[in-house]
Amino acid sequence: MNNTIFSAVCIAVPFAGTTLGALTVFFLGREPSTSLQKFLLGFASGVMVAASVWSLLIPALEMAKNQGVALTWLPASVGFIVGMLFLMATDALIPHFDSETISRNCTSHKQKRSAKMFFAVTLHNIPEGMAVGVVLAGYLAGKGEVEMAGVMALAMGVAIQNFPEGAIVSMPGALSGQTRGRAFFYAFLSGAVEPVFALLTLALTAIIYPVLPYFLAFAAGAMIYVVVEELIPEAHEGKGSRYANFGVATGFALMMLLDVALS
Repeated sequence: MNNTIFSAVCIAVPFAGTTLGALTVFFLGREPSTSLQKFLLGFASGVMVAASVWSLLIPALEMAKNQGVALTWLPASVGFIVGMLFLMATDALIPHFDSETISRNCTSHKQKRSAKMFFAVTLHNIPEGMAVGVVLAGYLAGKGEVEMAGVMALAMGVAIQNFPEGAIVSMPGALSGQTRGRAFFYAFLSGAVEPVFALLTLALTAIIYPVLPYFLAFAAGAMIYVVVEELIPEAHEGKGSRYANFGVATGFALMMLLDVALS
């Protein structure tokens, strides 16, 4: 497959997952049950953790080794920590402020929850887009550390876990008083950051191959931060955490299968 077409497909697939999930607002008549929502949050967490290990950290270590880096663990460690710190700062400065500002204008608990979910999902779609962009850049560099199958596995894994996220944003929006069209638009918008950040990351990393291990690990750190800060706490609020735990196991196993079986 032509590299340009392959890149376009890999960047578009995760966004398509969010869009398809958002479309469920036109077909489902009620909000998903609490147990299903918890399972989906856990599922997304499992996928992101597995993707961080097999599609990001392991390739970062292999790339550093092939580049002759003396301390092969250093780029992965530094990039991972910086990625965590970056998302921590972003979470503190941007989503918290915007979510509270919008929530002041909401008249019901459901509206506030819908706004919070929109910003949470949008935030964690940023590192996912970065992850796809940086892995794609590693493949396009042609050094062999990142294989086509690895890029496809990551893009497919992100798309799979984006489907329930699209529904998680659109369904509560419709139930909070928004029209179905507006609820779909906000869910669609939450996923639009992925191709944008994928392209930005791809443009940046394509010309600085020597630091790609840092970028791979950076994306992994950002994704893990989202899991521990946003998804896991949300999944374990109230009763029914066992559904979230099962979702984590299912998502992790599926992403691992995709990455290992396609490599």
